[in-house]
Formats: sequence, structure tokens, C-alpha cells
Amino acid sequence: MDGPEQVRARLEETGYLVDEGLAVTCFLALRLHRPLFCEGDAGVGKTALAAALAETLGAPLIRLQCHEGIDASQALYDWDFPRQLLHLRAAEAAGVTDADRLESELYDRRFLIARPLLQALQTQPSVLLVDEIDRADDEFEAFLLELLSEYSVSIPELGTLRAEVPPVVVLTSNRTREVHDALKRRCLYHWFDHPSFARELAIVRRRLPEVSARLAEQVTSLVQTLRGADLFKPPGVAETIDWAQALDALGAREADADLAVTTLGSVLKYREDMDRARGLDLAAALAARGV
Repeated sequence: MDGPEQVRARLEETGYLVDEGLAVTCFLALRLHRPLFCEGDAGVGKTALAAALAETLGAPLIRLQCHEGIDASQALYDWDFPRQLLHLRAAEAAGVTDADRLESELYDRRFLIARPLLQALQTQPSVLLVDEIDRADDEFEAFLLELLSEYSVSIPELGTLRAEVPPVVVLTSNRTREVHDALKRRCLYHWFDHPSFARELAIVRRRLPEVSARLAEQVTSLVQTLRGADLFKPPGVAETIDWAQALDALGAREADADLAVTTLGSVLKYREDMDRARGLDLAAALAARGV
């Protein structure tokens, strides 16, 4: 793609709306083959960006979901031990006694199980999503930094495997902890903030064209109000979409305060937040915006 505006237009064709800053960052990530580090609250569109980039590029999306204790064997590769054992038994039944031959056969690529990181290196083109890197530990961060520096991996039994074309890499963090500076410096960085009313409404209308315009406006207005209520977990755009879908599924063409309270479970996920929301004057919030 020739420039940020083309990136922006192509992403918007997939239904993903971006501002100028994100369009520039995505263009540079594609042009310079640099990972894109996306940080912000949950539900603001970080993961959806990776899916939109994959659709835009016509490339498969390969996702690595990080968690506490994740290690290289879960993220990179492993050996298919049951198949290796079956191969040993078959060789034994056939009278094969050459130990060197058996060892070389056991560690053939047909017994290699490629996990997401290796899949991304071997698939051209591809988009690699390393989701919620903040849930992993420092050791995994260091391992990931090394892999992203060269886009290659060394497997003792097979040698070095290198990507012919580096994958497009998107790392996300909900900032439950600080990610090490060394990894961030390797990446292009973008902070995902909650969108303005107008942009969020545009996203809802684009994602849910079947929802009435008035209902989309009301739900967006209510979510914007909830974000200003000092909640433990402010709702993201994903929750706005979920809430609008829930109300539409109930046959609502517009929302009122009572219906909003009844369906709060679509947008809030903590009891304390729901209690606080029930104490708000949601009818006044709707009236204040004229929706």
C-alpha cells in the first residue's frame, strides 16, 4: 500500500474505522516490517485491528493467546511424541536396528508440531497476533524479543528456520502490568483510547447496520455516561456493540432507562459496577444528549 490514506481506506472497507494516527502507524508497520504494539483498555479495538489487517492483506490471522506461565513449547513448537512412539514401534516390528537412522527419522519435520509463532514464520504472508502480552512473564518477553529481532528460530534437531517474508506482527496489552522497555523499543507503539461519541457511534452503525439509528445513538450515549462514572471496569467499544445487539434482539427500536437497567449485564461484568450504574440517572443522561 502506497501510503497511510490507502491503509485507512482499506481498513475501513473491512468495517474497521481508524484515525490518522493509527493509519500512519499501521502503514509504517507494514512498510518497515516492524511489530505494532497496541496498548489500552480491554474492548477498545486492539485485537480487532489485527483481524482487519489480515482481511485487508488477504492473509491468515495466526493468534497466540498469552497467559501466565506460557513457554516456548506452547508458543513456538513441540514434537508429536505419540506419533514418534508409533514410528519406533513400527520400525522395531520391521526389524530396523540402526539407532542413528531411527534418531534422525524421529526428529524429521513430519513429527514437528508448529505452534503459532512457528506457523507465522512459515506462512507467507501472515498476520501474527500476540494477544495480551502483559499476561506473560519476563522470560517469555525476552524470548519473544529475540524471535522478533531476526524473524527466525533455531531448532536443535533441524537447524535455523527463517521467515522468507516477515509476518505482520500485532502485540496487544491491556496494561495489567508494564511490558519491558526492550520489547516496546522493537515495536511501533499506539495507545488505544476510548473513542469520542461521534466515532463510537460510527463504529456501532458500521458493525450493526440492522440496529435502528436512534437505538445506536442511545446506547452509545449511555456507554459514554458509564465511562464517566468511575467504574472498576469501564466498558469498551466491544461492550457497546454487545449492548446494542442485545437490545435489538429484544425487539427494541429505542431504549429507555428501565430497559437499559434490565440489560446492564450485556455491558458491565462486575457487581460493583452494576450497582453503581443502577444508581445513575440514566434517563437524565439520555435527555442531556438529546437522544
